[in-house]
Amino acid sequence: MAQSLFLSLLLFSLFLPLSSAAYSIGVNYGTVANNLPPPSQVAAFLKSHTSIDRVKIFDANPDILRAFAGTGIFLTVSIANGDIPALAKDPAAQAWVANNILPFHPTTLINHIAVGNEILATSDKNLIAHLLPAMKAIHSALRHANISDIKVSTPHSLGILSASEPPSTGRFRRGYDRAIFAPILEFHNQTKTPFMVNPYPFFGFRPATLDYALFKPNAGVFDNATGKHYTNMFDAQLDAVHSAMKKVGYGDVDIVVAETGWPSAGDPNQPGVSLENAISYNRNLVKHVNSGKGTPLMPNRTFETYIFSLFNENLKPSTSERNYGLFQPDLTPVYDVGILRNPSPIIIHHVD
Repeated sequence: MAQSLFLSLLLFSLFLPLSSAAYSIGVNYGTVANNLPPPSQVAAFLKSHTSIDRVKIFDANPDILRAFAGTGIFLTVSIANGDIPALAKDPAAQAWVANNILPFHPTTLINHIAVGNEILATSDKNLIAHLLPAMKAIHSALRHANISDIKVSTPHSLGILSASEPPSTGRFRRGYDRAIFAPILEFHNQTKTPFMVNPYPFFGFRPATLDYALFKPNAGVFDNATGKHYTNMFDAQLDAVHSAMKKVGYGDVDIVVAETGWPSAGDPNQPGVSLENAISYNRNLVKHVNSGKGTPLMPNRTFETYIFSLFNENLKPSTSERNYGLFQPDLTPVYDVGILRNPSPIIIHHVD
């Protein structure tokens, strides 16, 4: 306990907020762990000690939805991949909304429903075929319940792209571009909802491009087709997605970064994994996203962005996957990306 508290004080003194401005940033609240604090304590902590104003969860856990009531923090709730085929029909979708949204809305601010997660990456033809029908059915069920302020989407990995370097070459995988993504983007265009993506420079860097991935000073990448110069991989990945969207006629649809992050620890000799690199990526990400500069192909745009993740989750399968968290389960910071409200030490009641 004493050592944990000492580390907490040390981290607070080392990593003060980036400025006095309250950054608007979201975080993924995963629960693949057996040592996390109760949702009520998590919600109270985020509200009182951080500037996080939006949280994404991977289910529709009623305890979490209840805990965030009245906090002013927006929630993205998710539908499990396996539930998608059943929810492609209106009665089932209406029942899901009645059971999982209506008891909490609007006291709990719900701004998105994520229908599944990285469905295209599963290569499950049944899930892929039912994805858009389920999105439409959930959207229709919300309207049937007179709810107009919750947007329906689904997060995609960057595996949806067949090309991404340089960003101007970005295109959706052949066969999926017109059959899958054009209809999904048409749905987003009609309903004014965002296209969600999970860009992870951590999975795309090579030793020679580590600084480029971490937003550190580097020579960058020049895209001859557009004349744009890229100084970080995050912008390049988003612009590759934008280029793919534009190629099928939907370059104006908003993009939400549903997940991005960097592990602070990993297996011995795992390339690029360290506390220093996690701090560099996530602190610079927060600063960059909230600068309003946008990307070379999407200037002056601020992307709603959710860092992965809130906690180190001890039941994840690999060391690096267990160490994406901004906080330990006892709510002490692993490091601060500039979202802590008070630079002075915070005394926190530890959870055993």
